Amino acid sequence: MNKTVSIIIPCRNEEKYIKKCIDSILNSNYPKELIAIYVCDGLSDDQTRNIIKTLVHQNKNIHLIDNHEQTTPYALNLGLKASQDDVKIILGAHAEIDPNFISENITLLFSEEKIGCTGGVIENFYENKTAEIIGIAMASPFGVGNAHFRTGNKNGYVDTVAFGAYKKEVFEQIGYFDEELVRNQDDEFNYRLIKNGFKIYLSNKIKSKYYVRSSFSKLFKQYYQYGYWKMFVNKKHQTITTIRQIVPLFFVLFIFIGMITSFIHIFFFILFVSVIVLYLLMSLIFSFKLVKKKKTLFLTSFTFFILHFSYGLGYLKGIFDFTLFNRFPNKRNTQLSR
Repeated sequence: MNKTVSIIIPCRNEEKYIKKCIDSILNSNYPKELIAIYVCDGLSDDQTRNIIKTLVHQNKNIHLIDNHEQTTPYALNLGLKASQDDVKIILGAHAEIDPNFISENITLLFSEEKIGCTGGVIENFYENKTAEIIGIAMASPFGVGNAHFRTGNKNGYVDTVAFGAYKKEVFEQIGYFDEELVRNQDDEFNYRLIKNGFKIYLSNKIKSKYYVRSSFSKLFKQYYQYGYWKMFVNKKHQTITTIRQIVPLFFVLFIFIGMITSFIHIFFFILFVSVIVLYLLMSLIFSFKLVKKKKTLFLTSFTFFILHFSYGLGYLKGIFDFTLFNRFPNKRNTQLSR
């Protein structure tokens, strides 16, 4: 299908990754004359802009757009509004696409009228051992629930994808990304997409690679922000957009309440310890299915705990800020976690 395609890449200080990302697009098997690349840069102060400018000079289909707001949704909307193409693909600067990524998206996207978005599975790339452990945990259903674009265990309709390809008419009908959402803007957009009658289809033929965060502290901040902003999304829509998001909240609440009530009566202490032991056993069992070395086994289990606890804690903080105190997201939680 001779559909024109725009690929929008938000970035800031991505000198290590941006060229590899763009090169993967240029090396795709889709006709080059049908592809436009919009790199929306948040005024990087490393070598990112110089790298992009060199690529722009070499290829007229690459465009550099300044993102003065330095937030992801603002960058996405800048690129989307600059594009008039049939298909618009959202891509992260830390990602690389397979050669058939664009063509597979196009084929699937126009296979059915109601499909408004398509996406695929992510293969994790690791820069160190910690990143590898994090990536293993994030590819497990125990770690991320039914986030199929991470686990790769489903072909079919889903509620969200990473690095989605969208028909142009989707944006014409439902608008653009919510610029108030520093995090979870793609989940919120996909929720509106489905609410307006479109479908999202995930295929494991559509593949991309992603460089995983390389420290536990960055992972904790990332998932804390995911939980925090998910609550903000829920308040805006007055609903819980997906059931899996509240499981970590109950996990955190159980820990806090269990620690307090354990001092009240022996029954609560036994109940608290029993559930925690059960969680740890399940964590170790799932870890053992993924890795075998003792040290890696415990670190994978620890990563599961970070994923669950940080997300639940962020969600709980969001309940206090947005529901109980009717606040707007604080500046601390608008900072990106890279």
